[in-house]
Amino acid sequence: MSEKDFFKDQTESSRVKATIVATYFPQYCKILLKYTQPEIRYLDLFAGPGKYTDGNHSTPLLLASACASDPILSKKVHMFFNDYEKDYTEQLKANFNESFPPGTFTFEPRFGNKTVGEDIGIQDYLSKDFGSPNPHPTLLFFDPFGYKGIDTLVLAKFLANWGNEIFLFFNIKRIHAAIENNKFDELMVSLFPTSIQKLRNDRKYKATTPERLKLIMDNLASEFENAINEPLFHCAFKFKEEDSDGTSHFIIHFSKHRKGYELVKQIYDEYDNIGATLENDGTYTYDAKKMGQSSDSMINFGDQNIELLSKQLVEKYSGKTITAKDLFDEHHPSTLYCNRHYAKTLRSMVEDGKLRATFIDNAEHKVSVLLNDKCILKFD
Repeated sequence: MSEKDFFKDQTESSRVKATIVATYFPQYCKILLKYTQPEIRYLDLFAGPGKYTDGNHSTPLLLASACASDPILSKKVHMFFNDYEKDYTEQLKANFNESFPPGTFTFEPRFGNKTVGEDIGIQDYLSKDFGSPNPHPTLLFFDPFGYKGIDTLVLAKFLANWGNEIFLFFNIKRIHAAIENNKFDELMVSLFPTSIQKLRNDRKYKATTPERLKLIMDNLASEFENAINEPLFHCAFKFKEEDSDGTSHFIIHFSKHRKGYELVKQIYDEYDNIGATLENDGTYTYDAKKMGQSSDSMINFGDQNIELLSKQLVEKYSGKTITAKDLFDEHHPSTLYCNRHYAKTLRSMVEDGKLRATFIDNAEHKVSVLLNDKCILKFD
């Protein structure tokens, strides 16, 4: 599919991708606004026209709508949109102003048509150290049509600034093919600056395509972790092909803050439509072929997540007493599980007699466990 054809009719996968980012950003802002922030930025370097030919909105308009409806965010959020296709930039500006006339936002959005990877201004901005405190923590949505422009070391410098986070849309099919093609050596070195040769060698020992794709994603995450040289949380969301059983894309989120990690897992969970077993499937997943199927017609792997997480919790907390909130805050950063998994697992463990839960707020509760500091858990 050409880039021009891409914006004719919105696919279900594209709708989910856009909705994930547009849902995350306002909540990311609310986390940051627990502290005084003069400005919070959203930066989209491959923004597109904002609207498909079929009338559906893409990420820029969905995200702007969420911010415009919030009286605080409309004053704090500053949006920057770029696309190297000048026609797209002009279309986006027109579509944006039609929905959000000048004055909707305190900070008027900015629109550019620079080529990512070639424009010095973009490279300098992403590489800049904004100091402490960062005057405008920024969520970067990086969605190239393929892999051109992805420079891991530059993006890692962007992440080094306080509050900055990235959603990277990763065309795994193209990258999987390009790794072994010498014509793309320069691009692959930009992606995997320290591990490309090892990656090429290690993938020979992976028997299946899913194993090779996991190897690629693990290497990418390691490159970012090594480049910023400080703790980094990352979580991927997998998109299955609409016309086959293969994987087409991943969207991977990077944050240095565990609250961002907690939030993105919660949102990913809402759009996972296969009930992924996280330790086996490796991440949350959306399969467009299952769109419209009832839950009764799909295999539900939820109990496997409960069983696997339960074993982890018994091993770590056996004989201990702890609040449900402290357990979640302490344990979730080292796992892919979200708050829903912990709540369901702990309630199941109470039913099975593996722990006792007591509320100390003198209130009646319809469930045995809530992830708050008033729920005390005692493991046998």
